[in-house]
Amino acid sequence: MRYNLRNTMALAFVLARVATLPAMAGDAQAGNDVFKTECAECHSVKEGRNKKGPSLFGVVGRKAATLPDYDYSDALRGQTTWVWTPEQLHTYLSQPASHANPGTRMKYDGLSDPKQLDDLISYLGTLH
Repeated sequence: MRYNLRNTMALAFVLARVATLPAMAGDAQAGNDVFKTECAECHSVKEGRNKKGPSLFGVVGRKAATLPDYDYSDALRGQTTWVWTPEQLHTYLSQPASHANPGTRMKYDGLSDPKQLDDLISYLGTLH
């Protein structure tokens, strides 16, 4: 196989892009424990059961602020392009909610441990 400059540059671009993506190979079982300590006080994982915050059942892949039976903040309803992808969840949950979405009612300081964050997001992905 011959490599030329174009192939080398293309490979370098792809590797650089992959390196900037958050690693999301978490352990869903460990993420269940993270959910219990970080999220369960305000969120349920049961479909249709809201608490202080909306149910997180089916959250991965759902457009933000779209559960019909939950009264979202204006700040979250204003995020008309947000879809709760693993990447969006990673960005949102890795920092204080007030920074991720100014004006939100969610009181959360963010999850700074990257492993726990990946585990939590993997767990949320199982809820469907």
